[in-house]
Amino acid sequence: MFAAIALHAQDPVTLSGTVREIGNRKPLSGVHVYLPALQTGTTTNEVGFYTLTAPARYPLSVVFSYVGYKTITRTLSSANKQTIDIYLNPGQTLTEVSVKNQPVRSLESDQAQLGRIGLPMAQLNKIPALLGEKDVLKVIQLLPGVQKGSEGNAGVYVRGGGPDQNLITVDDAVVYNPSHLLGFFSVFNGDALKNVELTKGGFPARFGGRLSSVIEMGMKEGDKENLHGTGSIGLIASRFTLEGPLQKGKASFLVSARQCYLGVLTQLISPGPESGIPSRSGFYDYNAKLSFDLGPRDQVYLSGYLGADQFRSQRVFDDRTLEAGLGWGNTTGTLRWSHRFSKRVSAHTALLFSQYRMEVSNEEIATANQANLVFQLRYRSSIRDFSLKHDLDLYAGSTHQFRFGFQVTPHRFRPSAIVSAASETGNPSLVSDQTIPVIESGVYAEDFWQPTDRWRLNAGLRVSHYWHKNAQYVRPEPRLSIAYKLPANWAIKGAYAQMNQYVHMLSSSGVGLPTDLWVPTTDRVKPQQSEQVAMGLAKDFKSGVALTVEGYHKTMRNNISYREGASFLPTGLVTGESVRWEDNLTAGRGWSYGAEVMLQKKTGRLTGWMGYTLSWTQWQFADLNGGRRFFPRYDRRHDFSLVGVYELSRRITLSGTWVYGTGQALTIPLARYATGGNNPDHSNPSVSPFTGIRNVKDYGEKNGFRGEAYHRMDLSLQFHTRRKMRGSVWELSVYNAYNRRNPFYYSMEGKVEIDNKPSKTVLYRYSLFPVVPTVSYTFTF
Repeated sequence: MFAAIALHAQDPVTLSGTVREIGNRKPLSGVHVYLPALQTGTTTNEVGFYTLTAPARYPLSVVFSYVGYKTITRTLSSANKQTIDIYLNPGQTLTEVSVKNQPVRSLESDQAQLGRIGLPMAQLNKIPALLGEKDVLKVIQLLPGVQKGSEGNAGVYVRGGGPDQNLITVDDAVVYNPSHLLGFFSVFNGDALKNVELTKGGFPARFGGRLSSVIEMGMKEGDKENLHGTGSIGLIASRFTLEGPLQKGKASFLVSARQCYLGVLTQLISPGPESGIPSRSGFYDYNAKLSFDLGPRDQVYLSGYLGADQFRSQRVFDDRTLEAGLGWGNTTGTLRWSHRFSKRVSAHTALLFSQYRMEVSNEEIATANQANLVFQLRYRSSIRDFSLKHDLDLYAGSTHQFRFGFQVTPHRFRPSAIVSAASETGNPSLVSDQTIPVIESGVYAEDFWQPTDRWRLNAGLRVSHYWHKNAQYVRPEPRLSIAYKLPANWAIKGAYAQMNQYVHMLSSSGVGLPTDLWVPTTDRVKPQQSEQVAMGLAKDFKSGVALTVEGYHKTMRNNISYREGASFLPTGLVTGESVRWEDNLTAGRGWSYGAEVMLQKKTGRLTGWMGYTLSWTQWQFADLNGGRRFFPRYDRRHDFSLVGVYELSRRITLSGTWVYGTGQALTIPLARYATGGNNPDHSNPSVSPFTGIRNVKDYGEKNGFRGEAYHRMDLSLQFHTRRKMRGSVWELSVYNAYNRRNPFYYSMEGKVEIDNKPSKTVLYRYSLFPVVPTVSYTFTF
């Protein structure tokens, strides 16, 4: 006791520095900087900088640890050196090493926040993937609390929220639609990413604008010392990344490209233009980043992303040609400046750009009287953002770390633009177009406080503001995360957060398709709100295994949905009425609660995790399901995932995943009736043109049918070779190894006798992917 009093009575010492990767000088964010003797520490920020204040005590050991890198310990023998710059060496030994009398750096039990998970990119690249395409969002779906969409879909549903309630960013710039190939792959090229972090509860005050989660992705910085690259050749896509110095030790570049050649394959198997098979389809994406070290206090980088999907199909008849197309794409840009005023104060300022655009087109060319008549219909939607973001970090002694900041984002929504034409020349005539400008902003302050060795708190307040020409909203959003560390590396945690969301996605399917529309809050569409309370336990074992158990309860208000049978299309143009798009919507409430368990191992020859989620999600809308509560489509009672990566040797890696989930809640007909007869009606598709029989379906409760359970196993075997500066990886993987026929959709179909009368109605289950073997090749130089 007296020794502790004497220790704290000494003058404090402030340690600071930058942690980088050895060789290429890339800054590493999220590195744990730990003082074992005092059981306290911190982590490096986005540019690899850290600062840590502690009582002066010599010798003083400082431990630097980061997943995927060798741990380094530095010992200070006097107060002369208070700046420690560290270069970590990537890679870990394959055998477990037991070191006596060395304190273990506890990870989960030392963190104040709940629901924050980081994904090591080295581990992500070893997990099996569909058709060999490593996908960040597919891996996030394997985490507890995250529900997956339909078979093969990269949609993310976190703690009862929809796909629009996730804030997904690349270098702070928002990505509105993160899907390629109608959701089968995400837009994120893993070769260009440095780190990925998911926050699903206990939100710090600096996060805002969404209700359910924040998925932060940071792009790699180029190597400042040497030129090198990596590439991969797969079954449907190939990618290539090149990085190197612009000025050695001072500036670097990184460029990465990915191209899908699915269209070439479909053209090879297409029997001809009469088939209607998409003849031009696929996607591409490009990432680029320039990084500059302007001195020990200043870093600047410029990064960007550009990606798009395109599907085109054509059918040729004797007298006409039908052509349909669907295209969408994202563009982002970030200009960021980080400046360190002193060891205790640093600032980060960013200019951000985001744009998402979508277009659906149909064209028919008919030949009549030796003239071509062209009929066109184009449906467009887009959203564009310019943002200014500023953060200020202040390290006030050994117990307080303050963070302040603001962000201002002018949005420009263009949710519906319809262009049509019917002429010989095909010159389009504009039928409907609208642009909606709004401004969203927020200011925040938060404090990480460690009053004793056992207590850790993160408290903050965010105030969000929203402006629309007919409405304004100002909403306070309090946040609190608290943790108490128990003996033997146990910790008990709690969190509370209020969130507001001013942008909404209108979906007719609930699965996050590219044709879904982003719309703003207006005077008739209120902001979505959520309130979440969570409690949890964390335990770190000496073997490097971490256990987390979390329970949560979340309420959501002002969720929006289409009314029954409604859509966004401006029906008033046809009827001559003045109809606003808000008239087709209904607002409601939602509830989600459950428990999540995660057992994770990040070091050693065997790594991976086991996750389990037990949850309930319900919605209630006055104009849906008769005003009664119902389960949304992505509600799942049980969700289990098992992920393992085993290093058989330095050259061979074996990995596998197994997932299980309760079936989706769906709305399907419970019965079908045949009425009428002998009165053919050629204008009504539900009436037989031969007998006049009308088919009537009884749907019953909304989402009252529960589909079959989903489960699947994926396996992968990688062979690594390394010769001097060159390396290669051959990967053999199997998606859905035991050929489980998981339901993709259900259809109620009738069998018809010779007299054209329905005799039996059968519910059919359709699957998408059988067992899919894949081979891919990756090279580095």
